[in-house]
Amino acid sequence: MAPLPNLPEVLIINPPPAFICFESHFTHKFNILRAWESPLPLDQFLTTHAHSVQALLCRAETPVNADLLRLLSALKIVVSASTGADQVDKAECRRRGIAVTNAGNAYSEDVADLAVGLFLDVNRKISAADSYVRRGLWSSRGDYSLGSKIGGKRVGVVGLGSIGYEVAKRFEAFGCKISYNSRSKRQSLSYPFYSNVSELAADNDALIICCGLTDETRHMINKEVLSALGKDGVVVNIGRGAIIDEKALVRCLVNGEIRGAGLDVFENEPHIPKEIVAMDNVVLSPHKAVYTVESVKEGGEVMIANLEAFFSNKPLVTPVIYS
Repeated sequence: MAPLPNLPEVLIINPPPAFICFESHFTHKFNILRAWESPLPLDQFLTTHAHSVQALLCRAETPVNADLLRLLSALKIVVSASTGADQVDKAECRRRGIAVTNAGNAYSEDVADLAVGLFLDVNRKISAADSYVRRGLWSSRGDYSLGSKIGGKRVGVVGLGSIGYEVAKRFEAFGCKISYNSRSKRQSLSYPFYSNVSELAADNDALIICCGLTDETRHMINKEVLSALGKDGVVVNIGRGAIIDEKALVRCLVNGEIRGAGLDVFENEPHIPKEIVAMDNVVLSPHKAVYTVESVKEGGEVMIANLEAFFSNKPLVTPVIYS
């Protein structure tokens, strides 16, 4: 596609779903530099545009690290398609004076819906029972095994940000008892707060992982926490895969130390431990919590709004605040 005159340039290395699904929304406002379509090696492509590119739009799987940033000397803003923006080296961006934005709350409701769906599936054995019927076992073996009631469950939410709060509201509607762990206590909420994740696990029937991935949260859900959750416990992860120590999770599931898991994210995506693939008490999802038409469209609108604000010298819509 030939560039249009007088439109600001935006670099995309690999297109996020919002661009793929709603490309014209972007191309009417910006000249898109399409690194993924170029025959040049990436470093050569970036070097070619290094002195002109001020804006980079990146998907969650595209690492924006110091090596990449060194190749883009004129860069002033990184617009992340994800909520957490943990693929971006924010310390290096801060050092270089580069602003970072994320998707804000665009995905919160739909991600929360999937968290509840995974929990329902694990407890009521929906996917496992579906497989049981499709394999013809209902007629040959009789009734399927009992599931577990949702109402009255004690649910611990790890990370009570925008997604975690939507998760908590949904579980409340089921009659569940909510408590949480987060970076700090939210004074406006009455849910019990736990500063220690192991203590949260010990006092709950389930952990719903909603926090972002940082150095502090990597492998935060470890053997100690899973053991505290106990043999009747269920863990659901719609945050990032590496928040859970995946090897410890596999061991606990294999040994029956927890009852089940619902996982949308994994430590080494798209590779999943073969042990859990074979388990009926583990429900798997291919990192698709945000992928509804509505969420992807809204996320694209947030990205466009941030780019327009940047090129108009206006305040950014969803800036990432450097800690």
